[in-house]
Amino acid sequence: MIVDQPIAFIGAGSMTEALVAGMLTAGVTEAQHLYATDILPGRRDYMRASYGISVGEDNREAAALAKVLILSVEPQDLDEVLNHIKASVRPDCLIVSVAAGYPIARVAAHLTSDLRIVRAMPNTPSGILAGMTALTFGAAVSDFDRTVAMTIFAAIGKVVVVDESLMDAVTGLSGSGPAYIYVMIEALADGGVSMGLPRQVAEMLAAQTVLGSARMLLESGEHPGRLKDRITSPAGTTIAGIEQLEARQFRATLMSAVEAATIRSRELGSRS
Repeated sequence: MIVDQPIAFIGAGSMTEALVAGMLTAGVTEAQHLYATDILPGRRDYMRASYGISVGEDNREAAALAKVLILSVEPQDLDEVLNHIKASVRPDCLIVSVAAGYPIARVAAHLTSDLRIVRAMPNTPSGILAGMTALTFGAAVSDFDRTVAMTIFAAIGKVVVVDESLMDAVTGLSGSGPAYIYVMIEALADGGVSMGLPRQVAEMLAAQTVLGSARMLLESGEHPGRLKDRITSPAGTTIAGIEQLEARQFRATLMSAVEAATIRSRELGSRS
């Protein structure tokens, strides 16, 4: 699908850059259809020079021209932004919010309840077009709107659709998950160093092992337990290592990390 409608971003930070780069790389849209605002002149200059898009500092101007308006600001700033642009948002505009923990109902309360609103939760690997995004849709969102939103976020990685009640769990898993993986890679590399490997070699081995394993899982479609069993021979090296992971509750610890992050996301959302 080609999105040839005017797309405006409020906020030109790293997620906006990822989406702009992804859409242009995938041919989803052209630079002439993109507009981004930011309070920092340097950031505006960078986005214009790097991607050839239009930039500005007036959020109301962005809201007035956009057929797709992507809210890419920190959650604590979004109330003020929405109040500022309320009178300028076009009635036929599709609103997409990437503010973590900010529910659709709250966006609608600041604007109007009949607007078409999408809530998105992308993660940081989106910056290298290898992200994971969960989308949830407001009641007024049409099938065409869904396709537009999914096309935009598919340009920076994979996309799933979930009920909004599950967005905190998405935050706890794929939103916070990259940090868990970095801790795991660091620990694997430390283990290699402990066994005599040079640090740089150990980090490369650990990172590529995680990358390759994830790719194999996604491309094969097989259950991770089955893939694990394929390299776990009787009385071999792998089962000796897995025994230690189980003894130290590695599996339970990761499950608890997702649970704790989900609970924290709910707490932050309830303060909104």
